[in-house]
Amino acid sequence: MTSDPLYVTRPFLPPLAEFVSYLDEIWRSGTLTNAGPLHNRLEEELADYLDVDHVVLFNNGTIALVTAIQAMNLTGEVVTTPYSFVATAHAISWNNLTPVFVDIDPQTLNIDPDQIEAAITEKTSAIVAVHCYGNPCAVERIEDIAKRHNLCVIYDAAHAFGVTYKGESLLRWGHLSVLSFHATKVFNTFEGGAIICHDEETRNKLIQLRNFGISGETTVDAIGLNGKMSEVQAAMGLLQLRHLDEALSSRQAIALQYREALARLDGIRCVDSVAETAPNYSYFPVLVDAPYPLARDEVYAKLKACGIFARRYFYPLISNMSAYSELAKARGHELPVAAHAADTVLCLPIYPGLDRTSVNRVIDALASR
Repeated sequence: MTSDPLYVTRPFLPPLAEFVSYLDEIWRSGTLTNAGPLHNRLEEELADYLDVDHVVLFNNGTIALVTAIQAMNLTGEVVTTPYSFVATAHAISWNNLTPVFVDIDPQTLNIDPDQIEAAITEKTSAIVAVHCYGNPCAVERIEDIAKRHNLCVIYDAAHAFGVTYKGESLLRWGHLSVLSFHATKVFNTFEGGAIICHDEETRNKLIQLRNFGISGETTVDAIGLNGKMSEVQAAMGLLQLRHLDEALSSRQAIALQYREALARLDGIRCVDSVAETAPNYSYFPVLVDAPYPLARDEVYAKLKACGIFARRYFYPLISNMSAYSELAKARGHELPVAAHAADTVLCLPIYPGLDRTSVNRVIDALASR
């Protein structure tokens, strides 16, 4: 009998009947978009759940990141990581800014604060850091660097929904944090995203920018875009919140099962959580290196032949992609740690509903020589 394929992630879908009740509410209201009642309720409930001051919803995470960078009126260069999804660099470039890629920490795989400081010039206006796999960046050090050099800090927190650090929301750090609610994330609204901000003035600016820059019936005084979240997306978000604790508990159990088994495999290293962090188990990355007998790409192919579709998140480095390689080469910065991570990382399947038998199937495939 052929086993069903196992994918790196699958969207969490709550009971359909519960979603239909929200659709009934949308039909009764007659409002489909433009900050409808479900949209506004979701902003409030998310702010409460995440323990943050303000949540501004968007139709997807990339548009949210583009708008967050635009809202801070940046110029020149932005120091960022090459080890991320390409949307991180795209959002910087869309704002006519130059991404400056620096190396990462070998343990957390997040941007290295020492490398940030070394890359700062008179043209630098901001740091865009990524909480990779939901693991917190070195937020205290980054804040210190930013204060000393008068820089803006924006966190691409696409992986970090609900993560706490030292007992507080990780999203409280930086000037702004940006979330993704893509279908594959811990919390999804089909597609979607949000910006977390800390004051009413910034919130109002972000709301204006996500609606074409309109400030009145006949007034447009900023060059915004259409980043509004629909009522159907918001309905999915409200429903997801009902089931989120259950989904996170499922993810945690899977992660513990992997860790216990993989600790016995030489050459397979799990990425550890930063101390004093309550993680969300959004991904399960491992690094495949000596003395494991196969290279990462060989393991990737081996798993694929077994119907296990792991992913090389993140490969290749953004700085090696044709859209950015000449820019990175011109800067002359060496990125050996990031390059090694890109060549050795493999994200294993993890999602609510992945049963113990399926997890053991992945483990057995890795253990077989």
